[in-house]
Amino acid sequence: MTTLIAVAADPGDSERYGLFNGLDHRSIYGQGYFPEPFLVDDSDLEPDEARVDWRHLEGQGERSDEVIAEVEHAFGLLTLEIETGYERENSGGTITQGLGNFELSARHPFYQHVSPDGKIDSTWGAAMEVAIPTGSDVSKNGELVPKVFNDLKLGDFTLQSIAGYSIVLGPGDGNIDNLEYGFILGYTIPRQRLALPGVQEVVPMFEVTGETALNHAPAGHTALIGDVGVRVFCKAIGRVQPRLGLGVVLPLNNNGRDETHWGLVTSLVFQY
Repeated sequence: MTTLIAVAADPGDSERYGLFNGLDHRSIYGQGYFPEPFLVDDSDLEPDEARVDWRHLEGQGERSDEVIAEVEHAFGLLTLEIETGYERENSGGTITQGLGNFELSARHPFYQHVSPDGKIDSTWGAAMEVAIPTGSDVSKNGELVPKVFNDLKLGDFTLQSIAGYSIVLGPGDGNIDNLEYGFILGYTIPRQRLALPGVQEVVPMFEVTGETALNHAPAGHTALIGDVGVRVFCKAIGRVQPRLGLGVVLPLNNNGRDETHWGLVTSLVFQY
């Protein structure tokens, strides 16, 4: 007599796709759930997005202002980004200003895990950034940064993590290698819990960004800064959804305090 044993299939098996079935159709990656960071590089899939940021930082005898503009467009799950900015630095009364690097970057997910109830949703991906100097007083060196990232949703919390190996190329600070990394913790408050006029959801955020020297001066030197802020997802105007952001920048260790005592960041994003 033959006994047949039924084996329940994983409900997620039929949702797998991509290279080696690494991706999952149930994932919220690319659906606008993850807030755009202020200081750390973005890692979510962005179908069509334009953005303008202003950053003001002050340190010991130093002050800098930077206006950054970027455009992102997706081809499938591949997000391409173009970014540049204008910088003005005042160091001890000496003013340096000009057009910053012209940056091109690309990112793509390669593995996703989604729990059966959808409360855990994790996406791993790889990215590459190439910075081309413009030759201005603030842009003398190029940069090459391969990266890995993870976008994680845990219930109403999100945690975005990214790490990259920065190789600076050029006559000034060329041949300097740094480990760059960042983390963004967010908590999504939907309109059902906080009804504000014209607002879909509010996301309080805490962000950390760091840089550790791997050679030159001195190896292991680590500077950490962070910000506390909020991203507001406004109701769409036609096809365009505005997203407003404001954050306060603070140093998180002594090396970070040497460079930045305090700062402000504002951000205006248009997803269309």
